[in-house]
Amino acid sequence: MANNQPKKVLIFSTAYLPLVGGVEIAVDEITKRLPGWQFDLITAKIQKGLKEEERINNVNIYRVGFGFNFDKYLLPFLGLIKAKKLEKKNNYNLTWSIMASFGGFLGLRFKKKYPNKKWLLTLQEGDTPEHILERVGIFKKWFYQIFEKADYFQAISSFLYNWAIGNGIKTGEVIPNGVDLEIFRPKEKIENKNEKIILTVSRLVKKNGIDDLIKAGQYLHFPFKIIIIGTGPDEEKLKKLVKEKGLEDKIIFKGQVKYDELPEYYASTDVFVRPSLSEGLGNVFLEAMACGLPVIGTEVGGIPDFLKDKETGLFCRTNNPQDIADKIKEILEDNNLRNYLIKNGLELVKEKYSWDNITSQIETIYLKLINEK
Repeated sequence: MANNQPKKVLIFSTAYLPLVGGVEIAVDEITKRLPGWQFDLITAKIQKGLKEEERINNVNIYRVGFGFNFDKYLLPFLGLIKAKKLEKKNNYNLTWSIMASFGGFLGLRFKKKYPNKKWLLTLQEGDTPEHILERVGIFKKWFYQIFEKADYFQAISSFLYNWAIGNGIKTGEVIPNGVDLEIFRPKEKIENKNEKIILTVSRLVKKNGIDDLIKAGQYLHFPFKIIIIGTGPDEEKLKKLVKEKGLEDKIIFKGQVKYDELPEYYASTDVFVRPSLSEGLGNVFLEAMACGLPVIGTEVGGIPDFLKDKETGLFCRTNNPQDIADKIKEILEDNNLRNYLIKNGLELVKEKYSWDNITSQIETIYLKLINEK
């Protein structure tokens, strides 16, 4: 291969843009900063109306399936057919699976077909290991093979790194997700003198603790609004909880918001809260910190990598609405503490979580794997 030709990476991911989550944003942010590389990505179609093939930024996307959620279960099979055709045409330097889920199973099947092709596994899982194994069910043998067969892994937190080592993977390192500091940066605060604004940005599922945040509203005895951005399977259950607690005039469900509109919400917010029960890393905390917000989170999963209690944020206890309310009041009532947390949070994000620095680290892994005999 001529030196001036781009190096080629084939990516396997359960979902991809325009479906938006932390995983999809991470892949997009990394790949668009590497214009000298060719990235092809195979993913499940999942949603009707999405094109079977298209290019978004620096990624050529190939969707397999029929436009239903069930497509993710077909990804390891239909995806392999597509991957073999693309491999014959492009002779990839490297394959890259995003998470040890359906994209991981596809990566495993491809690795067995092409054992000499280097395979990188990225771990972004947000659920607890116990919940992941419960979902894997009878496929545990193949699940563990994802870890055993991968040549190298990148985990976005220390918690996921230790989990991977425990699952039998050979070698890897921690490289977190990042923040686009051009989009997420402090703006002039939109002051609301009548009430305090508490914000969470979250998929509405049990693990993110939104029910505990809603219940915390019972213990806040000052004018406030809790803004909830996001959608998910628990939405109706959470709205019912709001009615049961008599908080209809206090809690607002905004639904899905465009990614680049989030900074406007951060600018009008007094404190960011997500009382997670499990978390791979927690990108939304970093985005909030980059916008100059004090944050409250739980001491679970990857959150302690960046949240140090009373330094870069406050810890609240899991499943404890009273404690969440107490921490909200502490931040709002103590201006010195609030300003200290904001300052430290901003410095940390700029120093450790810029996408430019993270992309450079990822590219180093690519080159290391490609150059290994």
